Amino acid sequence: MGARPVAGGKVAVAAVLMYSARVCPYCRLAAALLARKGARVNTVLVDEDRARRDEMLRRTGRRTVPQIFIGDRYVGGYTELAELDHEGGLDALLAAP
Repeated sequence: MGARPVAGGKVAVAAVLMYSARVCPYCRLAAALLARKGARVNTVLVDEDRARRDEMLRRTGRRTVPQIFIGDRYVGGYTELAELDHEGGLDALLAAP
C-alpha cells in the first residue's frame, strides 16, 4: 500500500515534521527513506534554533535527532521509522490525510 494518487497525478501524504541537525547521519538516512516514499518533510534544524530544540525536548522528551512526527503521530527516531517501514506501516501512515 503506497501513498494514494489524487487528481492531477499528485500524491496525498500526511504532514511530516522532522527535528534534525546539520551534521547527523541518522537524519540523512531518515530524510532519504521519507524521500523514497514521496513524503515532503518539514525539517527543523535544532542546532540552529534553541527555541525549537526546547520545543522538541518538550514534545518528545528526547535530546537526540532525528525526532519524527507524521501527522499527529510521534514516530521516534530513524530506528523507529525504519522499523515501521520494515513492518509495513509507514506507507499507510504516510497515506493518511
